[in-house]
Amino acid sequence: MAGITAAAVKSLRDKTGLPMMECKKALTETGGDEEAAIQALRERGEKLLGKRADRATDFGRIGVYADIESGVGAMVEFKCESASVQQLEEFIELTDDLAKVLATGSGAANGEELLAQASTIKDGQTLGTIKDEMFNRIREVFNIGRMVRVAGACGGYSHNSSTVAGVLLEVEGGNNEAAKDISMHVAAMNPSALVVEDLDADEVAKEKGILTEAARSEGKPEPIIEKMVEGRMRSYYAQTVLLEQPFVKDDKMTVRKHAEAHGMKVNKFHHWVLGDDQPAGEAAAE
Repeated sequence: MAGITAAAVKSLRDKTGLPMMECKKALTETGGDEEAAIQALRERGEKLLGKRADRATDFGRIGVYADIESGVGAMVEFKCESASVQQLEEFIELTDDLAKVLATGSGAANGEELLAQASTIKDGQTLGTIKDEMFNRIREVFNIGRMVRVAGACGGYSHNSSTVAGVLLEVEGGNNEAAKDISMHVAAMNPSALVVEDLDADEVAKEKGILTEAARSEGKPEPIIEKMVEGRMRSYYAQTVLLEQPFVKDDKMTVRKHAEAHGMKVNKFHHWVLGDDQPAGEAAAE
């Protein structure tokens, strides 16, 4: 312990974020060499991570990067072990950086490839290095879940409160604000499809059958039944199809009309809810 000053321990603590006693132990073992102590602490962290790698990561955030002018967009699901950690500023910053690098960088086929790329928030460090250093400080496992990258104009929205969800909207024309508004609508209303033609044909047929039998039970003649079912199906589409839904910020117009009013065409949406094995909704116009 001799020769290891409180100032040296504090300096190492400030650089690593690790507990004072761990920093003091590392400095003692390396004879006061700060760089060697940092490396030793990293190696310990790697060993500990290997032991904890199978822990469940049921919490986290969804990072979204979208910009119509730059013509790229991406969404990344970044997971952790606890609800408290998903609210930490450094976790939020890394989640957003993962999405930004995926969108604006060379792309990545998986989380490992993405983590190998340079961060935009810490010069000279990869995303993986930042993730590992965060593990060393917090001692929670972090995993990248789903990823999607779009080489085209996008809007987006990330909702990270009681329900953690993200939306990436592929568009033509329009502006970022209008695209974000529709993305927020998707997160709130959870449409099943972009257009009527994208709905599951069996589900549509089932709904028509239910409505037809209901109209018959009312004693309506067949010609009237057909018109009644047609009208009620419009209500069904308004509940399930994005472009047919009343826009949440102005229910006097549909989402389609809102997009058209801003010179925008919606081509596809990706909607994820954290932890789902499959996206909550993903649909495209043909």
